[in-house]
Amino acid sequence: MKINANTIKPGMILEYQNGLWAVVKTEHVKPGKGGAFAQVEMKNLVTGTKLNERFRSDDTVERAVLEQRDHSYLYEDGDMLVFMDQENYEQISLSKDWVGDDQVRFLHDGMIVVIESHEGKPISMSLPDTVVLEVIETEPTIKGQTASSSYKPAKASNGMRVMIPPFMGTGERIVVSTETGEYMRRAD
Repeated sequence: MKINANTIKPGMILEYQNGLWAVVKTEHVKPGKGGAFAQVEMKNLVTGTKLNERFRSDDTVERAVLEQRDHSYLYEDGDMLVFMDQENYEQISLSKDWVGDDQVRFLHDGMIVVIESHEGKPISMSLPDTVVLEVIETEPTIKGQTASSSYKPAKASNGMRVMIPPFMGTGERIVVSTETGEYMRRAD
């Protein structure tokens, strides 16, 4: 789908120079002399290279059409992670390197993730905003420390370290942000 260059926004995926590019940053400039233009910083989704490109306001670019589908995480198979499409039950294997360590640590059986693909090839994967984890190891609660604003270290059920409020103990369920890896609140 062709779009006008002045409508380019960060987060868009463009087909440009025979590749797929994620728009990282845009700046619309209207100089005193000459026509307005958009300065666009893009990152190639396959190679990871960055590109700064200047588009005149009357230029058009091709916006990539990505298909988003819900998949459930099934299991780990060596260096591969296996997911199942929620609509047609087809399985897809993605390498741990492609998914990234920051996302792999949050995966658990049956978790629903969104996999974006372009012409049948996976481009990106996004996790839910939060996950519920169990505290498996932490310092004991000290009486009278409940009003303190300081946090104490804890080890969650997925092995990661999280800072939790001092009144919480082992066995409690917590909600953790998948974006930052930080404690958000106690789970219901």
